[in-house]
Amino acid sequence: MRTVIVLFNRDLRVNDHPALTAAVRQARRVVPLFVLDPALAAPPGRTVFLLDSLADLRAALRARGADLVVRRGDPVAETISMARRVGADGVFASSDVSGYARHRERRLVAECRRERLDLRLFPGVTVVPPGELTPAGGDHYKVFTPYWRAWSATRWREVLPAPEALLLPDGLRAGTLPTPTELTRATAPGGRVPGGEVAGRRRMSSWIEHCLADYERGQDDLPGDITSRLSPYLHFGCVSPRELAAEASGRPGAEPFVRQLAWRDFYHQVTLAFPDITWKDYRPRAAGPPTVPDPDQAFEAWRDGRTGYPVVDAAMRQLATEGWMHNRGRLIVGSFLTKTLRLDWRLGARHFAGLLLDADVPNNFGNWQWVAGTGNDTRPGRVLNPLRQAKRFDSGGDYVRRYVEELGNVAGSAIHRPWRLPAAWRGGYPDPLVEPVT
Repeated sequence: MRTVIVLFNRDLRVNDHPALTAAVRQARRVVPLFVLDPALAAPPGRTVFLLDSLADLRAALRARGADLVVRRGDPVAETISMARRVGADGVFASSDVSGYARHRERRLVAECRRERLDLRLFPGVTVVPPGELTPAGGDHYKVFTPYWRAWSATRWREVLPAPEALLLPDGLRAGTLPTPTELTRATAPGGRVPGGEVAGRRRMSSWIEHCLADYERGQDDLPGDITSRLSPYLHFGCVSPRELAAEASGRPGAEPFVRQLAWRDFYHQVTLAFPDITWKDYRPRAAGPPTVPDPDQAFEAWRDGRTGYPVVDAAMRQLATEGWMHNRGRLIVGSFLTKTLRLDWRLGARHFAGLLLDADVPNNFGNWQWVAGTGNDTRPGRVLNPLRQAKRFDSGGDYVRRYVEELGNVAGSAIHRPWRLPAAWRGGYPDPLVEPVT
């Protein structure tokens, strides 16, 4: 091939990038292309993280003699326009599973066929490609444990090094990246988290070296916060999940962490088989009527971190301020919304999608359906009691004190039951939305 376009989407890196590696090996000239799609408008925090990641990718490509070509508009139309502009022979891209991504891929297939372009889709978003593992008599695994066994026994593809050099077509204008406005930077939840492959790989190496061995012991400890915080880098593909699995595997304490990467893959293969996961119950069930007289008001209290349950409110305020939430917190607030208040899981999933830096469609919506009892949980009726969860995972109240300022002066475990305290000690903190269940 003379010229190949590599269409970047959720794979913003040069290390272990199968589509990029194949293009460099098979074509004389390569056009690394990213299209800013107005249909995928993101909240401020995620926008800043994306722009950091694109700037970092551009720097990596420039160091290899090329550039990141940036365009704005419909990704399919812009890709075809670029192919005509440079006389491309093919388009290479990483395959994805969300409904929007698959619709984009179908359109790209049709347009490339019309233009007689060689379109090739590669793995790279997961460790094991979605759809590669299937149970006997089914198109996907519906339960995690058998998937985990099959996933663990699979021979993973090799980790690919970053290409040493790329050659762009002559005279090609790279285009400019938007600069976040001061307002965007000031209001971005989690804006302090740097995006990009350099930051992601630095975080990966440091966390594996210093924290992986203690992950199983501390993964649910809310104030300890020993989780990797690599999920935003995985969401944007700044870190390769395949390389992360390779780097972690075989080290002391690795299995519980690698298992989480398998959960991520699990939801990608569920979403491939069930693209309606963002709005339709995977397993329909009747949840019963809401337990509160005003569901809209209750949802707003949950959203704003004013439910009267400190551990719930701390987690919701962490989300609002950081664009991230501890995984144990996600389970607690999800159960509280769907099982305690009996409100629709879609409300919570959409709220999370609007704020999280790591808002993967498969994992966000898959996990919300799991906690609501409509998804892949084998115990759909389970309820996480927020008081018991607080006692177990934030026994001293340090996590709550970090985010619920009104209760900052309350010492010890008494912080988890503020309704028992004198009103003057509560700083205006609200009463519980529903009667506490001990």
